[in-house]
Amino acid sequence: MLSRRNVRIKVMQLLYSLKIDKQLDKKSLIDLYDKGIYKSYHLFLFTLFILIQVCKIALEEKERRKTKLLPKDEDRNFLPKLYENDLINSLEQLKTLNEVAEKYEFHKLLDLDLVREIYRKYSRTEAYKNYLSRESDLKNHREILLDLFRFLRKDDVFNELLENNFSNLEDDKSLIVGAVKKVIKELPTEEMGFLKSYFPDEDTWIDFGKKLLLNSLENDEEIAGLIGPTLQNWDADRLAAVDTILIKMALVEMLHFPSIPAKVTINEYLEISKNYSTVKSKEFINGILDALYKELLDSGKIVKEGRGLKDE
Repeated sequence: MLSRRNVRIKVMQLLYSLKIDKQLDKKSLIDLYDKGIYKSYHLFLFTLFILIQVCKIALEEKERRKTKLLPKDEDRNFLPKLYENDLINSLEQLKTLNEVAEKYEFHKLLDLDLVREIYRKYSRTEAYKNYLSRESDLKNHREILLDLFRFLRKDDVFNELLENNFSNLEDDKSLIVGAVKKVIKELPTEEMGFLKSYFPDEDTWIDFGKKLLLNSLENDEEIAGLIGPTLQNWDADRLAAVDTILIKMALVEMLHFPSIPAKVTINEYLEISKNYSTVKSKEFINGILDALYKELLDSGKIVKEGRGLKDE
């Protein structure tokens, strides 16, 4: 579920934490890194959990309409099919979701009044009204769940529920959105461990991410020595801390990840700088990395392996 870019961001944030808090050591950072990976996965599951809870309010809506003194035909004919359908039923029974929800007490993280508020707002949309007015098959249920999720992503209350419980929301948002949409499109399922397949794969989490973190820690002095002469008139102590970290991480990738093209590495860190550093950072980082790349390539320190990479 996690991309290399997300992992790079997590490593960058940990290295920044180390710069601020000198009490942190390698073991602490590795533990924080692993917890961050799990936190991304739990955010994904919590998002699915909220989706179910919003749908479940349809049961309350049915009871409310039944108790009206002067019910209309639409009240008498109301069906809580937003919740009572094979897709939600399948999702709600998934073992992984239930185990994590129980262990981390997802119910305590939710204010049901806020969930009801979200449902009420969605119930006024034309998409939901049209859905209720006709018979529905799996395709219709899937379409309305995707529409509901689009609505949720724009809803302030929904986003507050996520932000209040997961500080990593902004970093992982795009991946969570993609993963939840994929789950909805794949439902219903009886596959054991269906949601476990969304846990970050070891290639990304360990072979890339953890190795990037460890190499950044263990080779910091060496990397700093490579950067120093290139900065020339720049005072390294006055550089934006994030810029320095990104440059160092990019160099670690160039030197210690032979299967990743250097140009890919440079472009990835430039993209990260656009969101996490200053306005001028992209241009500065690009200039430094371009110069260092040429220097290291000429000196034979950058060696790439794999098809199309040896002559990079």
